[in-house]
Amino acid sequence: MTLLVVILVVTMGAMRAGSRSVAAGERKMEAQERFRAVLAIMDAQIASQIPLTYEAESGTRYTFRGDGQTLRFSTGYSIWSGRQGYVIVEYVIEAEGAGKTVLYAREQVPGIEGFLHTRLIEATGMSFDYFYKGPVDERGSWVEAMTEGTAIPGQIRFRMARGPEEMSRVFPVKVQAEMTPVQGGKAS
Repeated sequence: MTLLVVILVVTMGAMRAGSRSVAAGERKMEAQERFRAVLAIMDAQIASQIPLTYEAESGTRYTFRGDGQTLRFSTGYSIWSGRQGYVIVEYVIEAEGAGKTVLYAREQVPGIEGFLHTRLIEATGMSFDYFYKGPVDERGSWVEAMTEGTAIPGQIRFRMARGPEEMSRVFPVKVQAEMTPVQGGKAS
């Protein structure tokens, strides 16, 4: 009888440990799949970026803006709508309790009030940086921010940390541009 109880206790413990291991594996696989889906969305939106401009007090500016915590640009690919045209998308990294950060996506159709907002992914740390090569630069460099609105970078890097794991993904920007001041003159 004692031997049977010992065998049952050992068997139940092993089953419980196995169940926990399977559940942890499923959570990890789900998180990795969600990360891949988010990267696919970001890749599609960045690849279909449109160099949309607007008039500001200081002159014509690109919609593109970026710093370590936000990325804003115009694109022909919407997460939510299947309609043709373009949207302004903004990825925002916000701190949440317990040392977590969350990546949100916001989309707005120009000329229409309001925006669609969704939570994409969470991690212990996330950031953006930008590869920029100026008109006179031979090589270019990674910068933390591009906020003037006068240039679009050649690449965008998204970094994410989950505990000790660090991952990064570089998205090539198909439309690179820089606005240069033009001297006015009389037409002949």
